[in-house]
Amino acid sequence: MQENTNDFSVPAERDYAETGSLTALIEGVLPALEKFMLFEGVEKTARQKGQWSALLDEPLPKQGVGAQGVMEILRDVVIPNGVRLGHPGFSGWIGTSTTTVPATTTFASLVSGPGYQGIQAYNLLEALALRWLAQLVGIPGSYQGLFTSGGSVANLVGLGAARQYAAERLGIDAAYQGVAALPKPRIYASKEVHHVVMRAAGILGLGRNALYLLPTDKSMCMDVGELSKQLKRDRLAGYTPVAVIANAGTVNTGAIDPLPQLADFCKNEGIWLHVDGAYGLLGVLDPRIAHLYGDLAAADSLVLDPHKWLAAPIGCGAAFVRDSNLLGRAFTLESAAYIEESQPDYQKDEVITSQFDDFGYVYHHFGVEQSAPARGAQVWSILKEVGEEGIRARVYRHNSFARFLAERVQQAPSLELMAPVTLSICCFRYVPPALQEQRDAKTSELLNQLNRAILARVRARGRCIPSATFVNGNYVIRPCFINPRTTLAEVEALAEEVETCGAALWNEVV
Repeated sequence: MQENTNDFSVPAERDYAETGSLTALIEGVLPALEKFMLFEGVEKTARQKGQWSALLDEPLPKQGVGAQGVMEILRDVVIPNGVRLGHPGFSGWIGTSTTTVPATTTFASLVSGPGYQGIQAYNLLEALALRWLAQLVGIPGSYQGLFTSGGSVANLVGLGAARQYAAERLGIDAAYQGVAALPKPRIYASKEVHHVVMRAAGILGLGRNALYLLPTDKSMCMDVGELSKQLKRDRLAGYTPVAVIANAGTVNTGAIDPLPQLADFCKNEGIWLHVDGAYGLLGVLDPRIAHLYGDLAAADSLVLDPHKWLAAPIGCGAAFVRDSNLLGRAFTLESAAYIEESQPDYQKDEVITSQFDDFGYVYHHFGVEQSAPARGAQVWSILKEVGEEGIRARVYRHNSFARFLAERVQQAPSLELMAPVTLSICCFRYVPPALQEQRDAKTSELLNQLNRAILARVRARGRCIPSATFVNGNYVIRPCFINPRTTLAEVEALAEEVETCGAALWNEVV
């Protein structure tokens, strides 16, 4: 018998998902969250992966366990085994756990502001937070700001605008015509540039090989002389300069490219200047190094990640572009009948009667997202809580931590500073006394292996959680201090831990 597909009977009236009991459910997991934020004891999540993963990794359930069942799993299994980015001793990746106020604000936005469009408070906070953020670092208010999911997308947005600019100078609309007509595009950056820009070049159709990596000087900064020479060679060879990417704080060492010099160079050459300050743009608030940034209004586009030094929840970046019209041409979203064409036609000065009859501040024409969370509320809450003074003090304190550690390293007989300290990153390594005068390739590799083992042991002890990188072929310990919970005690502890673990491991070798 043929199945009847024309059954129009009304299904069950109530959805299976809980849509009330918000207070009770949240209160049920709050003690677990509060306990997690104490970061007590040595981290055991990695060691006990087999236990907690067995409780979570299961086939798709045919029938759910209900709201209370999910909350119990969150409370007992998921929350205790979360990632401890907020541990006071964490100075690894350039990321940290959010502080209390933006975490609470984010939850509130999930409930009462699930999107940022329309006439609503979260739409206003999007615009307000972008304005405050620009004012905080010295970006002109005329720049078009946009919150993104992080530095990867923010860099993509800035370079997308640069692509449009370079193409339009040749009479090409890259957004509509594509980049096939753009002769041999070229992007210039130092070898210390963040690797997400290679992906951005690929996504934008310019090609990953469009990125030309220039050498750095002794301070790990871009060599502008080499940039000038390469640009002349490329123009003779028929390349199209698209952008120069300047680092306002590299992720390896915290170096700041010569921004004032690059600004003058790009202006004279008619090339787009893109400043990647995802990590370090807030460093301009430190009066000891503010001069390194020059006039940020000289940049055509800039990137800043609030989920780094501002400690916003992960997934919050920001891009700022000088020309909003150009940015709109690069990323404009064609109108859709179900959205724009369905809006009521209000006459001038007529009072809008529904928050859904207007988009409010519009952002979906300036990036790659249409639906997006209210990230501006997070940033607004941070700046409203501590103000410019609080952020400035944080940046100054963290930069001072790196300087303190550098001095501590230089005074220690078995530690060696491996790069200049500019921002809040300090690169150093352990060198046993027996190897301090040796610089041959075999010794270099031995030191690399030793310091890799030191990093693993320091992390396993749980007192400090740094990261590592390579500087001029040398494996180095690389803490980056942006964690609001870190104190000078944890900075001192890191040096002690590296010395202790280094000595123990070297004794095992010899």
